[in-house]
Amino acid sequence: MKRILIIQTAFLGDVILATPVISELSKLFPSCKIDVLVRKGNESLLSNNSKISEVLILDKKAPKIQTLKNLIKIIRSKKYDEVINLHRFASTGILTAFSGAKSKVGFDKNPMSFAYSIKIKHSMTGKHEVERNLECIAHHGASSFVKPGLVPSESDFQKVLPFSKEKYYCLAPASVWFTKQLPIPKWIELANQLSKEGKVYLLGGPGDRKLCDSILEKIDSSNVENLAGNFSFLESAALMKNATRNYVNDSGPMHICSAMNAPTTAFYCSTIPNFGFGPLADDSEIKETTLDLSCRPCGLHGFKSCPKNHFDCGNSVILNVKF
Repeated sequence: MKRILIIQTAFLGDVILATPVISELSKLFPSCKIDVLVRKGNESLLSNNSKISEVLILDKKAPKIQTLKNLIKIIRSKKYDEVINLHRFASTGILTAFSGAKSKVGFDKNPMSFAYSIKIKHSMTGKHEVERNLECIAHHGASSFVKPGLVPSESDFQKVLPFSKEKYYCLAPASVWFTKQLPIPKWIELANQLSKEGKVYLLGGPGDRKLCDSILEKIDSSNVENLAGNFSFLESAALMKNATRNYVNDSGPMHICSAMNAPTTAFYCSTIPNFGFGPLADDSEIKETTLDLSCRPCGLHGFKSCPKNHFDCGNSVILNVKF
């Protein structure tokens, strides 16, 4: 193998859960160039990863057909020995099918999988996504389980150093999908409890600042600070690594914790751990409702609002704070 392309153009967490494939291929083929294709906005996650030769970018906001044509041209010019598509949707299936690679590998759920050399059966139950991804390189003798990893730089750790000089907790209350998000009153309750034990940082992207402000304004403590939008992905990873504990939804920040092996409490509302996207840190726990809800899970990703208009899966989660 001289050159391999790994494709994962889904969300932040999906890219993180693809990193074991990168590390395994690097171990199996030390002299091979390993490229990765991700959606625009996620490329910084892979900064400083010495196992990666080049990061290609798919801009999902650009005109679709022309973007795919341009990428196919670029991909074909690289003359890949193998393309491994970890994404299950048609756009990346097209890129894989027309890649010109000698070997094309991916999941059978991709509508273009008929063009693959090797098709891997994909099921949402029974295995972690990391294990499912690694099955795509099992034919090379890959390990069946490897933890994900991110590589914050020294400057990333220096950026968060002023926030790391005393006991602190990180809370990441946002999610792309509302029904994956622990209700705001519970984040307020959690922050109030933790602020008695140490500093509390509310984390997220620039778009999450308003949500974090709405939590902050209900807290009667100067020991809580809204840092949403202040840090890059890898700077956030550096901060979460040394937190006493991180509290997250079933979302991207949970996977950042897994990649940094950071203490994690993960809240599950509309989704369930059995989908295979659970926390992987050595010190991790899952909090979810104990109610037997016939409507849960209501979907793989969740919704912008509760389809039943009660959101019992989130409102009934018991915190039982771990300090």
